Amino acid sequence: MKPEVRFCTARDGVKLAYTVSGGGPPVVRAQHWFTHLEHDWNNPAVRPWAEDLSRRYTLLRFDQRGTGLSDREVPEISLEAHVRDLEAVLDAARFERFALLGLSQGAAYSIAYAARHPERVTHLVICGGFARGWAKRSLSPESLEQMQTLVKLIEQGWGSSDPSFRQVFATQFMPDASLEAIHAFNDLMPLTASAQTAATIFKANSVLDVQSEARQIRCPTLVLHGRGEMRIPFEEGRIIAGLIPGSRFVTLETRNHLMMQDEPAWRHFLEALAAFYPPAGAAPGAAAFPALTGREREVLDLIAQGLDNAQIAARLDLSEKTVRNNITHIFDKIGVENRPQAIVLARDKGLGAR
Repeated sequence: MKPEVRFCTARDGVKLAYTVSGGGPPVVRAQHWFTHLEHDWNNPAVRPWAEDLSRRYTLLRFDQRGTGLSDREVPEISLEAHVRDLEAVLDAARFERFALLGLSQGAAYSIAYAARHPERVTHLVICGGFARGWAKRSLSPESLEQMQTLVKLIEQGWGSSDPSFRQVFATQFMPDASLEAIHAFNDLMPLTASAQTAATIFKANSVLDVQSEARQIRCPTLVLHGRGEMRIPFEEGRIIAGLIPGSRFVTLETRNHLMMQDEPAWRHFLEALAAFYPPAGAAPGAAAFPALTGREREVLDLIAQGLDNAQIAARLDLSEKTVRNNITHIFDKIGVENRPQAIVLARDKGLGAR
């Protein structure tokens, strides 16, 4: 069931459309391009980010200024305006402390907000994001010319009845998606923004640079990026992970910038997110041991039950060597030196119940 849409007003008078759905720990999906609150639930290209996350968390999302149900004619499109918009929506929705999710260029807005409001962001999650826009990446003259060509394509073909102009973007965003999803994404583009606004956003994204803000982040941070990403280079995800102190980096085996619900990379994303920021109904100990993977938590639970390595291997259909490797990682992550210490700590946090 689609959640109701609400509106709030940004500092410069722009009306912003937002919605809250689901239940569980709070997650704020920072604004990013290609959203429309009326269509997100029905469009297979973007539905996973609304539907699957709402099954696990209390999800706040909104259409960025100039797009979707938010005001289309706006006085400013910039990093500062987007950070102010985040502040306005969060205050209107009364979200005090939350995990912040930054997708694509939403990563830059999330990083800037988290650096300025460390008291409110408990966890930061970046997926397919970048800290520096394409004009800040020392591209070759040929690559810069290609990006300028994309600007022209947006200006001339975004609102055209001929979808071939937009097909370039669709295949970049989801090269391995089904034809249904690609066509749905192609149809969504002109609904999200006008050609002029889309071109303005694309050019504004090119000069984003939040590398200095990234170095200031101190909350737990998870960075995920598709190895074969065709829209945002894999190296950009690695750069973010290298800038944010103590962040964890997860490689997703996909070429899709927008992952599909039926691809393994999407399930990997959800599992990594749940291990990092446990959803509603998470297994005992999930919140206490956020650094552990799902498999490591299973092993720790069996250790707390008193099982030895051979018994754990048989129970989980693993080799004893794999179990030993898991235990080494577990001890390191939870800060214990031996099995008795691990058992005491795990049982204290709710693991080990038969």
